[in-house]
Amino acid sequence: MAGHGLDPEDWGETRAEAHRMLEAALDQIQQAAKRPWQPVPEDLDARYAVAAAARGPQAVVDQIITDVLPNHGGNIHPRFWGWVQGTGLASDVIAAMAAAAVNANLGGRDHGANRMERAVIDWTRAKMGLPEGASGVLTSGTSQATVIAFQAARLRVLPDLRRSGQGAVRLTAYAGEGVHNATMKGMELLGIGSDNLRKVPLVQGQMDCTALAEMVTADRSAGALPFLVVGTAGSVDLGLFDDLNALADAAAALGLWLHVDGAFGAWTRIADEPYRSLSDGIGRADSIALDFHKWMYVGYDCGMALLRNEDEHRAAFAARPSYLEGAERGLAGGEPWFCDYGIDLSRGNRALKVWTALETYGEAAFCEAITGNCALAAAMAAAVEAQPLMALGAPVVSNICVFTARSDLAPETQSQVNAEIAQTLQESGEAVFSTTRGDGRVLLRAAITNHRSRAEDIQAAIEAVAREAMR
Repeated sequence: MAGHGLDPEDWGETRAEAHRMLEAALDQIQQAAKRPWQPVPEDLDARYAVAAAARGPQAVVDQIITDVLPNHGGNIHPRFWGWVQGTGLASDVIAAMAAAAVNANLGGRDHGANRMERAVIDWTRAKMGLPEGASGVLTSGTSQATVIAFQAARLRVLPDLRRSGQGAVRLTAYAGEGVHNATMKGMELLGIGSDNLRKVPLVQGQMDCTALAEMVTADRSAGALPFLVVGTAGSVDLGLFDDLNALADAAAALGLWLHVDGAFGAWTRIADEPYRSLSDGIGRADSIALDFHKWMYVGYDCGMALLRNEDEHRAAFAARPSYLEGAERGLAGGEPWFCDYGIDLSRGNRALKVWTALETYGEAAFCEAITGNCALAAAMAAAVEAQPLMALGAPVVSNICVFTARSDLAPETQSQVNAEIAQTLQESGEAVFSTTRGDGRVLLRAAITNHRSRAEDIQAAIEAVAREAMR
């Protein structure tokens, strides 16, 4: 096809193959229960080798159906509870088609996609309880949102940071034991250093505000500049929640920026009780990092940084060289531009899949799914406790159930058994648990952010664990 353009020569063929791909994609989602994760074929790397030989749309769609759709990461399946991964939605397919057709760059300028992102930010802001005028930006996920929030927090205490750097100032931040690794990475990426992230002990699963105050006082006496405390709404290991109202009071008294890692747990704000109140106080934060691709189930990737003060948010990132100057009218209008609120200048249309999901299914459907996931975690805990040799690793607080398959064994042997069970059930396609560690043991862990899971899935998975535990 040398010498030809990149638009199709035969639009009829392209249209037919696009329809075939659409049907295959919808089949994949509709039949998700029959399509668990499977070990990757040994020759898949060779199959994916780029030949760039202009095979045309029919051959490419054939290969996608044969080699791409079956080799997914498993998280579409109703018995996938590993790590904290969302399932994706049928509405994502609709949104992806529209996004491809529009091909919007949401770094700036005046076009509809930017207005949609503002609408999604404003809806999320209201659900989290932040005031009107609070700021936000969609991101690749909580990890990126965390860096954005931390940078704004630094500028509050070091206003000249962007020009002169941090220099010899030793900033210190504070987070509870078990805080997500995104906080650690954020400290490292910004050059603050992970050694300056102080781990505050927990009391009954929540950050000890008395210990926090003592640590801040000691660090100030040692010449450090404390600037940030990170609250957790849904810890990655156990689904624990800090007392965010108590943390907000402590942060105000200590002069600290309060950031909340709400990667998945922030969405308890739209759940029923008793889960909604777990995140009470989140609206008092200076910043929140959260994901839509976890407990709002939309396709990867989609996160958000929310900041209470738009001026502080913009001050951390705004930069307009001559080639990015705005205008009063025309395409270069449309302030604000999102490139002034984050790291990326070129940005994809993440808002469309969130908007499409919310407008398709409605908030009540997400409330039901999130509340239902918590109920399933409680049901899993009950099923574990009904097994004579199993035991919970911790009480279930929200949507995460952690347990051992053989509590009668020595810790080292329990670890071996639990790790082996996780791998065996993943490979058999029966269920996906991941693992974590607690009390010197490797434990099985189910993080239920799966709108396709049902009570019968929980029961079948625990029965499979019990079977494997006796082998």
